[in-house]
Amino acid sequence: MRIVVAGASGFLGQPLVSTLRSTGHEVVQLVRRPAADASERQWDPAEPIRLPEGTDAVVNLCGVGVSDRRWTEDYQALILSSRVVPTATLSRAVAAQRVPILVNASGVGYYGDTGDREVTELSPAGDDFLAGVSKHWEQATAPAAAAGARVSLLRTGYPLHRDGGFLKAQLVPFKMGIGGRLGNGRQWVPWISLFDWLAATQFILDSDQVEGPVNMVGPAPVTNAQFTKAFGAELHRPTVMPIPKAALKILYGEFGNEAYRSLRAMPGALTAAGFPFRHRTVTQALHAALTDPIPA
Repeated sequence: MRIVVAGASGFLGQPLVSTLRSTGHEVVQLVRRPAADASERQWDPAEPIRLPEGTDAVVNLCGVGVSDRRWTEDYQALILSSRVVPTATLSRAVAAQRVPILVNASGVGYYGDTGDREVTELSPAGDDFLAGVSKHWEQATAPAAAAGARVSLLRTGYPLHRDGGFLKAQLVPFKMGIGGRLGNGRQWVPWISLFDWLAATQFILDSDQVEGPVNMVGPAPVTNAQFTKAFGAELHRPTVMPIPKAALKILYGEFGNEAYRSLRAMPGALTAAGFPFRHRTVTQALHAALTDPIPA
């Protein structure tokens, strides 16, 4: 397929482009600077875009990191706009040019804090900030769906790899032996192996069975205490120092509260479609995250 990827420079975008190209797909990356060659197309996410002729699918991963900065009002507004604006632009282009597939990022935060309750793609949305962001984000794909495109919404949890995201932020304190559970550690962690995330995204592109919301999480959720214990064991480090909520609030502002969110999300859509998870346990995923290189 000829696949257009937006947000290709990030932690997930770069290895996805490499993975897609390695399996024979042609990838055109949308970039904000002048295009370097035919594999790139310059765009402004706030302006209408004409996609390359013959585009078979669009993958949109645009959005600033939710934990990159303190949650000021301005940064919260940027978290929302950096997702909704490019999604609306690409969705309109998909609709206008009758592109058959749109795979669009979203977040497992769609469900809010669900405590011990298992959630699937059929569960209702939450009512906190990240849930609101995810709802607006997904709603921005409506033009593509209305035009008949197969729209898949990647409600991604925490893709695990030492080089980025959730795991990279914790690697230094855990290696120093000062990592620990968050509070009582009872909150559920929606993890997924980075390698399974990449494989699942390609599976969704290649399969006409998967449409609508897709929980991009591993099949065996764990609590924060269990995750912490498994992470420490992989690093051969103790994990006996719990991190109080007040400390994260000082470091991250309002985002500190989000770290205590409990999400027992299950990969219902992927399981129903027969996706073969490579790393079915958090121990397997952590071992791969700490030892295997990201596709380049």
